[in-house]
Amino acid sequence: MKSQFQNELQEFGVTLQLIEKTLSCALSRGGNLAELFFEQTQSTRIFFEQDRVDKVMNGKDQGVGLRIIFDGKSVYGYSTDLSEEALLKLASDLTMAIPQSKKPHKIVSDWSIAKQPVSSIADYAVAKSPRSLPLDQKIEVLKKMDGAAKAILPTALQVSSIWLDSFRKILIANSDGVIAPDTKTYLQLVCQVVGEKQGRVESAYESDGGFVGLEFLEENPPVSIAQEAARRVQVLLDSEPAPSGTMPVVISAQAGGTMIHEAVGHGLEADLACHGLSVYQNKLGQQVASPLISVIDDGTMEKKRGSYRFDDEGTPSQKTTLIENGVLKNYMVDRLSGMKFDLMPTGNGRRESFRHKPIVRMTNTYIAPGQDDPEAILKDTQWGVFVKAMGGGQVNTVTGDFVFAVTEGYLIHEGKLTQPIRGATLVGNGPKVLMQVDRLGNDLGFSTGTCGKDGQGAPVTDAQPTLRVPELTVGGEVPVSRYWPKS
Repeated sequence: MKSQFQNELQEFGVTLQLIEKTLSCALSRGGNLAELFFEQTQSTRIFFEQDRVDKVMNGKDQGVGLRIIFDGKSVYGYSTDLSEEALLKLASDLTMAIPQSKKPHKIVSDWSIAKQPVSSIADYAVAKSPRSLPLDQKIEVLKKMDGAAKAILPTALQVSSIWLDSFRKILIANSDGVIAPDTKTYLQLVCQVVGEKQGRVESAYESDGGFVGLEFLEENPPVSIAQEAARRVQVLLDSEPAPSGTMPVVISAQAGGTMIHEAVGHGLEADLACHGLSVYQNKLGQQVASPLISVIDDGTMEKKRGSYRFDDEGTPSQKTTLIENGVLKNYMVDRLSGMKFDLMPTGNGRRESFRHKPIVRMTNTYIAPGQDDPEAILKDTQWGVFVKAMGGGQVNTVTGDFVFAVTEGYLIHEGKLTQPIRGATLVGNGPKVLMQVDRLGNDLGFSTGTCGKDGQGAPVTDAQPTLRVPELTVGGEVPVSRYWPKS
């Protein structure tokens, strides 16, 4: 069995004997689990702005993190030095934070590779690594994006295009005798466009990518990302002030899953939900949403930015149904939360790099599609606001209250889209909004991004179908009566 992971050990310049020695040292003062996280990352970032390359960042990083779990707590440290002396010193230093109240914990020496999930991601591999593309060709992609945006909006004040790629190799070994090797390839393209009309400045941001290689560029032409950002700016420049008040709101699948990620997803992470920091605490088995709503977190989806074979604790990724037909079924659980609250880990322990300890994070989180035709949902809505794209916002996970920006929205008149609006925000409460959803489309739209939590960033994907909320507060600049006198 040991020969199966000798190659992985050699790539990091360590031996199985050194791993055993380090983990034994880490548990010398007692503890429940010791875990080593080795990581190598190669990445390229290119920023193209004002018709030229503004910045190129190309580098490699390598290191190891060590975590010791004891009495429902953890202590963490890291090193960029993988020598025996450095690893043993790291382990010895960390043990000083542990009260020596128990006998040294013995590690399991019968090492085995963690079993990969039975899913599409288990055997998935990118066809062409972005690392293989020469720098000048990557820049050429950004030049084409720049030109495509300006073709749509010739008066653009600024166009910024960004290329991001990385190759991440990890190896996790813990005192339970589990070794989990994994590789992750990411490619993401971003375009931001700024425009001006009659002294008013508007901007739009668009991105796409995921756990993909260069084949993504063939399936999703990069110029379309730039064209969409420019088109949105053009719409905003021709828009009218948003109405303010409570009204029907239809959120398009094209808006992605920003609302479900922020207003609901974070509240279903076990480190918050089990510590009194979530509105969903102690609600397992209870109705928390409309019977139309099922929420899923799935780290096993091919090509999605939040996917992986193992999480950053060595737990196989999985598909977890969080809410089923409105009933809360599960939380997202990492190893530490699982040990503290007697829950099974769900493969949601993630970290930004070896410099960070793992915490509970989402992967690809979405509302499952319903039965309605999206066009019929709009047609059956006599008045209100249609949300085509959403931006950032703020959420209080304890109460569920949220505020989100609408980056592209339209007025609805007699079931049809009319005037584009600007400056709208959606204000509400996550659980209450999900309870109110009365129409759910059979479509599903995805958006990619980087989720921030506790000072760490993690690649994620969010998604939702077209849905309707009969009564939702819209923050705007003018009264509702300006657009719907009889509302």
